[in-house]
Amino acid sequence: MLTGKQRSYLKGLAQKIEPTVYIGKADLTENIVRSIDENLTANELVKCQIQEGSLLDPTEVCSELAETLHAEFVAAIGRRFVLYRRARNPKNVKIELPKAPHK
Repeated sequence: MLTGKQRSYLKGLAQKIEPTVYIGKADLTENIVRSIDENLTANELVKCQIQEGSLLDPTEVCSELAETLHAEFVAAIGRRFVLYRRARNPKNVKIELPKAPHK
């Protein structure tokens, strides 16, 4: 679970990248889910865009994908949304999140 500080940090990183996955009129297909999964594995952070003409709700799609891909919902703005998933292998970690405060 991301803290507010970590989510803000990831939003800042996401502002600098272009969407890498586009969801079109065919809506959420198996190939799109696979593409997002591959992007998360390679980059940890992925920005997606739902194309005009699709009736999908970005927040709902992002939440569904986060659950399916064991990722974290970062943000949904307009027709774009951002997902984050930490690399499974510590050697492949590319994004160092701010530390969560200890309780």
